[in-house]
This record gives sequence, structure tokens and C-alpha cells, in this order.
Amino acid sequence: MVNQGKSIGALALAAGVGVETVRFYQRQGLLPEPAKDYGRIRRYGEPDVERLRFIKSAQRLGFTLVEVAGLLKLEDGAHCDEARQLAEQKLADARSKLADLRKVESALVGLVKNCCASQGALSCPLISTLQARPGAAAKGRRREAGAARSLPIASKNGSGDSEPGEKARRQAD
Repeated sequence: MVNQGKSIGALALAAGVGVETVRFYQRQGLLPEPAKDYGRIRRYGEPDVERLRFIKSAQRLGFTLVEVAGLLKLEDGAHCDEARQLAEQKLADARSKLADLRKVESALVGLVKNCCASQGALSCPLISTLQARPGAAAKGRRREAGAARSLPIASKNGSGDSEPGEKARRQAD
């Protein structure tokens, strides 16, 4: 008897994913589940391997599984304008995330720099900044930086305070 096609384990291995990933994609409607003859196992072909690779490639570019489903509907290549629009939106999202990461980087550079400049009995500017309550710094004087949006950014004086006198106000609280 000739064994045609791959088992789910061989399919997963060929595509570089886990068996549970294959099953999950099937439940999500991203990968069709082949028919199963009575008493036999399901068999998958090379198109299934290619489809899994397509899904993983799209995910690496930042597409969600919902967006991947939309791309799979366009995979015949006749919908280039629609695919381009989806890619343009993903590019805009990536650029926005990069801008946020640059803000986070800038905030961290300042905090690291102030840690190195800390002297004497001053508490660590990084730890002080992370412990600061939201609203401790004047609104509008903080740099927004992704997850660090509520962090006051350390000043050039090395105190970790984003404005003059803020450390005294924090200690008084």
C-alpha cells in the first residue's frame, strides 16, 4: 500500500510548527481539515505545508490571525490592491510602534544616565522614578513612552525629578 501525504506530525515538522498549532489553525478555519477515511488517519499535502508557512510568515510581519484569514482569501494573487492596503496599514502600525519604542529608549537612556550621575545619599533615580505615583510630576512635563507613560522623566540635574522641587513635594507626600 502506498502511503500518500503526511501525518499531522510530519506536516507540523515540515512547516516548523507544533501539532497543536496545526489543530488550532484548523479550529480557526485557517487550515482545512482533510477527510478521514474510516479507520485511517488524515493525510496532508504540500499545499498544506505551504499554507502553514504562509500563516507563520504573515505573523512574523505582525499580522494577526484575523488579518491572516483575510490575506488567505486574497492568496490567488488577483487582489493585489487589497493586499497592498493591508500591508500599508501594517506598515503604519509598525512605524507607530517604532516611534513608541524610540520614546521608551530615550526615557531609559535618561534614567540610566542619571543612575550613573547619582551621588551621596540620594536614592537611585531609576528606582525613585519607577516608584513615583502617577500624577507626581506636572502634567505635560512628562515624555510619553509606551508603557512608561506615567513615569516622570529624570532631569539633567540627576535627581530623577522632572521639575524643580518635585523631589521635596514627593517626600512631603
